[in-house]
Amino acid sequence: MRKNSKRTKRPLNVPPASGREPSGKLTACDVIRSVEEFTAYTRQFVSVFDRREQQHWSVFYLCGQLANLTRKTIEPMVLGLYGPDTKAVRALQHFIGQSLWSAEAMIVRCQQLAATWLGESDGVVIVDGSGFPKQGADSVGVARQYCGHLGKVANCQEGVFLVYASRHGFTFLDERLYLPESWFGDDHRQRWQRCGIPNEVVFCTEPELALEMISGLARQAVVPFRWVTADEHFGQNPAFLQGISALGKWYLAEMPADTRVWKRTPQVEPPGCGPLGRPRLHSRVVKTAPPPERVDLLAKELPRSMWKRYTIKEGSKGPLLADFAFLRVAPVQQNLPGPRQWLVLRRNLAEPAETKFYLSNAPARCAPDTLVRVSGLRWPVETALKEGKGEVGMDHYETRTWLGWHHHMAQTFMAHLFLTRLRLVFKKKSSPDDSPVAAADCSSDPRRRRSHRHRCPDRLSPMAQSGRLSLSSQSRSFPFSPAVIGA
Repeated sequence: MRKNSKRTKRPLNVPPASGREPSGKLTACDVIRSVEEFTAYTRQFVSVFDRREQQHWSVFYLCGQLANLTRKTIEPMVLGLYGPDTKAVRALQHFIGQSLWSAEAMIVRCQQLAATWLGESDGVVIVDGSGFPKQGADSVGVARQYCGHLGKVANCQEGVFLVYASRHGFTFLDERLYLPESWFGDDHRQRWQRCGIPNEVVFCTEPELALEMISGLARQAVVPFRWVTADEHFGQNPAFLQGISALGKWYLAEMPADTRVWKRTPQVEPPGCGPLGRPRLHSRVVKTAPPPERVDLLAKELPRSMWKRYTIKEGSKGPLLADFAFLRVAPVQQNLPGPRQWLVLRRNLAEPAETKFYLSNAPARCAPDTLVRVSGLRWPVETALKEGKGEVGMDHYETRTWLGWHHHMAQTFMAHLFLTRLRLVFKKKSSPDDSPVAAADCSSDPRRRRSHRHRCPDRLSPMAQSGRLSLSSQSRSFPFSPAVIGA
């Protein structure tokens, strides 16, 4: 005789998918404000879509990414927000993997809103790569390559991302999927077609993809920024740094310890006749010039008086301090001295001390305090990627196509930007009578909002607390009800 199995009920107060427990609670007024923000926010993207059903599924996918689901793929989204509906599953799969709407247009709209809410003239664009581990060989761009997410070589996809950071916050700006060179061989032609990769795609290295995105930002002039920062994977690529300089932007790029520089720019001999009559075809450093020095050896030779202690930033556990030294040097570029730049040396206070090295084309008048501040702006890209994967399902996709990957990433940027918007709203502690989004078509009936204010209870009802969404990665999390935003 078959025993009756007990159905396990899902607890009401479960942590978000990231595993972080909310540390605060929203009042019902706060939930109403959040829903108004959500409604106004989604209206900003109406122009991205040609068809009403595309807009509907975009909002639904956004609700799924913001909901407290353990796995934020299409089937759990539909099951959690719609119920068992195979037609809805197929429709959402088509929207992400095949529907002909422009991911680029959605990203451009995100950039416009990010510029409005976060923009500063000295904003910082941070470049980084991130891997997405995959099983099998059918997903677009998958190969055995270094996976930044795992910190080792693995079977994965690799993306290159831009994150914008200012004093107001941070969010994603743009993305590119890196296609390994092996994918351009004849043996990958069938997979190329199955994944729907456009014929005009050509092989580009990750620094080339990053420079392409930064050039687009500078050309469009929508997002204001002055600085570009990157780790040594990008910083040791001379073409990448020269491309940023050509755009009129300043970079602060981490460099490997064996980077060679001259403290004084040596004299260079132009092409011409040599002493034995043989013509010299290329310029060269004069033989009497001192050789360039490795930056790690140079750091060991610096007198103690050149090192000064600075506060990089105020962290949740107190100020983050480090010792800095600043020199003007000429880095080696194709065996010749390049333009004079800042060499920034940053040494932590832990034992054993670790020193990081940066080159910057910022002008000589640039204050050391500014270089210190920009050197500490590595965390926004790491936090944004962590939030993307932990909060809104950035790595929870199952699509294998070129179009699907870019659609999913565009929706992820949209979801993360909404969380950034809510951080700003709750940080300012705005009253319910404030307009949710600075747009003429996003205002709501003030009489209705006043009536909500007068009858709002202090805490959410148990049903409204059934789902939670973390809105802050630094110090505070808030509960949010996916049932409300899905209504």
